[in-house]
Amino acid sequence: MPEDEKTRQWKQEEDQQQKEEKREGLIEFYSSYKELFQFFCSNTTIHGAIRLVCSKNNKMKTAFWSVLFFLTFSLMYWQFGILYREYFSYPVNLNLNLNSDRLTFPAVTLCTLNPYRYSAIRKKLDELDQITHQTLLDLYDYNMSLAQSDWSMLSTRKRSSRSLLHHVQRHPLRRQKRDNLVNLPENSPSVDKNDWKIGFVLCSENNEDCFHQAYSSGVDAVREWYSFHYINILAQMPEAKALDESDFENFIYACRFNEATCDKANYTHFHHPLYGNCYTFNDNSSSLWTSSMPGINNGLSLVVRTEQHDFIPLLSTVTGARVMVHDQNEPAFMDDGGFNVRPGIETSISMRKEITMRLGGRYSDCTEDGSDVPVQNLYSSRYTEQVCIRSCFQLNMVERCGCAYYFYPLPTRAEYCDYTKHVAWGYCYYKLLAEFKADVLGCFHKCRKPCKMTEYHLSAGYSRWPSAVSEDWVFHVLSQQNKYNITSKRNGVAKVNIFFKEWNYKTNGESPAFTVVTLLSQFGNQWSLWFGSSVLSVMELAELILDFTAITFILALRWFRSRQQLSPSAPPPNSHDNTAFQNEAPGLSTPHRFTVEAVVTTLPSYNSLEPHGLSRDGEVGHE
Repeated sequence: MPEDEKTRQWKQEEDQQQKEEKREGLIEFYSSYKELFQFFCSNTTIHGAIRLVCSKNNKMKTAFWSVLFFLTFSLMYWQFGILYREYFSYPVNLNLNLNSDRLTFPAVTLCTLNPYRYSAIRKKLDELDQITHQTLLDLYDYNMSLAQSDWSMLSTRKRSSRSLLHHVQRHPLRRQKRDNLVNLPENSPSVDKNDWKIGFVLCSENNEDCFHQAYSSGVDAVREWYSFHYINILAQMPEAKALDESDFENFIYACRFNEATCDKANYTHFHHPLYGNCYTFNDNSSSLWTSSMPGINNGLSLVVRTEQHDFIPLLSTVTGARVMVHDQNEPAFMDDGGFNVRPGIETSISMRKEITMRLGGRYSDCTEDGSDVPVQNLYSSRYTEQVCIRSCFQLNMVERCGCAYYFYPLPTRAEYCDYTKHVAWGYCYYKLLAEFKADVLGCFHKCRKPCKMTEYHLSAGYSRWPSAVSEDWVFHVLSQQNKYNITSKRNGVAKVNIFFKEWNYKTNGESPAFTVVTLLSQFGNQWSLWFGSSVLSVMELAELILDFTAITFILALRWFRSRQQLSPSAPPPNSHDNTAFQNEAPGLSTPHRFTVEAVVTTLPSYNSLEPHGLSRDGEVGHE
């Protein structure tokens, strides 16, 4: 083929290719990164981008605007990171609402503040009092007057009390020197009685490990020591919790709610080992009291007897009554939320109701009903944090010590701790209690707050009741109606008023502080602040990223193909193997002549055919 004809053919192919490139296609890409960025900066609505193109003849300005542009981008995305972190921390807003409506009156529990001498355990309690009498005489030279002062009874009961005396001697109440006086002899003149601590020794079952449960106050030591043996006596008779020796009329002289008299359908009774007979008012969910008006005349009013008769003085050193306000279907933990009522005093307690509702799930670690808490609820009530904590301790008690603590509900297939059956349960209990308070057991982490809580904030006022001028007729009426014949009248009765302070109650609610809409709004604010653009500007930036990715892919693909074409080991594209024609038998009379047309895209493909015998004009000669 002549040289001019081949050149003309190449020009035609090049013109054809240029025409095809000028045609508008469905999808087009830029030929270089420079062209891409020039088009973007010239046409985008993002502020400041045009300065990168219009100032290209001034390198200083171009450099300045380039640094400023990318610095602005960096600051904006730094703010985006802060917004993302705040969003995924799931903050909440606290919403306070005041509601005015008829208020459901809470449950009120009132206890005598002194444990009662049940007739079923009176015999063993009398024996324990005799032993305690001797202990106080030895330690403090105090001759305690007992309710059963007939010492001849001790000799007749010596055989029956031998078991109790054995266990008391195993855990005796004794003195111990303070740490800084431990090396001084007992009869040292520098050692005073005030330099001793009182406590009792608790040992493991094999007596390998012992520790001294010591108290700085002798009163606390005696009460704790007596309570320890008292619990063992109660545990020996599990049916003692079911005994009903209540005397409502002898403890509560008057009961009125909303100026109406209470009856037996308005209260339930239970016995607390330390606080004695307890009565819970308004605990019946079928007929709850409601208050339509605030004030002392629209609440609960009680006149109670506070005289200590046939009680256990070594367990309780105060007189009066103990009252607690709580929600329905919640147990009354008198040692946590209760407070004492003084004898001869009218105690007026005003309440303010407050409801707290927390967001669960990702926003807080609260629980709806306790079903997702890994602690079994041992109480026959709804879930509360204190219910969970006490259940957790009781379950650990059964697991570690092999028996249950008498103050808490009994788990399934367990029995209460009693040193006639579990010799070292006291040692195990006090060890476990120390771990519990230090949160080694993990109960405070396992037990989460409920998502909905109802609390009552109380404030109390006190006045003398009855007054000096009215006490004569008040006590006379009480003596006629309630057979009130107490000699110490002033310390024998007390009055309690419980009412709502105001008609409103407060609701504390939570709502998400950051939602998806809020997050997008904050993103838009930051984008407008730094670039003064809109959502369409963001789409322009997304288009730039896509075009950049496409150009990178096309250039990489071209580079890869060019590397294959320039490789010497690879055959040229669309070439044919001519060895079959060269090896043809020479006996043929007429030589074969043919032309091989190569479809190529670049010139190097032509040169690659020369080693195979191709001439300049693309013909193969046969000698």
